[in-house]
Amino acid sequence: MALFLALASAVPCGAFHSGGIGDCGGCHDMHLAPGTGGTGTGGNPYFLIAADAGSTCLACHQMAGEGRPNGHLVSTADADMPPGTPPIQLTPGGDFGWLKKSYRWGSGDQRVAGNSPGERHGHSIVAADFQYRSDTVLTMAPGGNYSSNELSCISCHDPHGKYRRFADGSIGREGVPIQSSGSYDTSPKPTAAMAAGVYRLLGGKGYSTAATRNAVFLSDPPAAVAPADYNREEAGHETRVAYGSGMSEWCANCHTALLTGSEGAKVHPSGKNVRLSPAVIANYNAYVASGNLTGSRATAYTSMVPYEMGTADYDLLQRTANSNGGTMTGPDPDANVACLSCHRAHASGWDHATRWTMKTEFLVFNGDFPGVEDAAVPPRTSQGRTRAETRRTFYGRPASRYATYQRSLCNKCHAKD
Repeated sequence: MALFLALASAVPCGAFHSGGIGDCGGCHDMHLAPGTGGTGTGGNPYFLIAADAGSTCLACHQMAGEGRPNGHLVSTADADMPPGTPPIQLTPGGDFGWLKKSYRWGSGDQRVAGNSPGERHGHSIVAADFQYRSDTVLTMAPGGNYSSNELSCISCHDPHGKYRRFADGSIGREGVPIQSSGSYDTSPKPTAAMAAGVYRLLGGKGYSTAATRNAVFLSDPPAAVAPADYNREEAGHETRVAYGSGMSEWCANCHTALLTGSEGAKVHPSGKNVRLSPAVIANYNAYVASGNLTGSRATAYTSMVPYEMGTADYDLLQRTANSNGGTMTGPDPDANVACLSCHRAHASGWDHATRWTMKTEFLVFNGDFPGVEDAAVPPRTSQGRTRAETRRTFYGRPASRYATYQRSLCNKCHAKD
């Protein structure tokens, strides 16, 4: 068993799914009575090994006692993140453990006091065996009609991995078999005889779960490629996921109105047709930190503010994705803003799963990340977090990478606006 666990930790998460369906016995047990699941809690009719779909996924994608970022893990166990201690995993999508971290600060005046409930930190998945519950305030997906009570890992990721990318770039649910994952810079290319799995096993056109037939997907998964070493600290080098095209359109499968802007003029433009303007491109490539616009395009990229490259050229995407500093170039006129430019797909340490907080003036205060243990930091700046928790949301970057009094990273695009 020890040897098996060592091997499981050493291989990428595609080893089980391989770009498509894993072995049936990995998720289902035909000898369990329908509705029992792994905990005997009832209500599950699919012979799953756990109480529900989300719990079945986390049976592999959360590992208690794992004190380091580890490839396929997307959630930190409760015991591994006591109060004041941040979640551990550092995938580009974030760690669902932030959903269990709630904060309050200050008192009285709203300019001083505030709160940040855990359920505001990302997608509130349902996974009863791991104490994840549905959102208590948002009963439907903002901008859409997907029920929060049904939100789980398989709301976005197809557990049976039917969607595949063919040699001509098209995506479908049937056809030549899937040879392997198509998510990585190391993934083999599809051929006439073999397809590649779509990015992260995401559902595509026509996808829905049994409980959500009223929310059938209208868009296919995006063109994107991640480096094989994607769950890691970024103190030295950025983890660059090469987002190519279509991420915002895919998010709009559930958040339709947020992409179209029909919920109000304050919705930030996003999508394939929202190319970065010449002014934004110039800002992005020059911006280093607050008050420092001396950067160059060759080294401008940061995963704290990613963008789409405006392409579905997988040769280019695979050359661009990296975790060793190999390609750090900033945007060109083909680039566009996407939902993930500001948000993490799973969860983050901040409200609305943003990559940095939108609720305070300073991200760095007096040369360090703010924390409640420093009495000199205003409560509205530390926002109830310890310095370790704040630093973790920056994926281990040193505060010295930013200005002594660093302001919002919205300025990466809008510094001169």
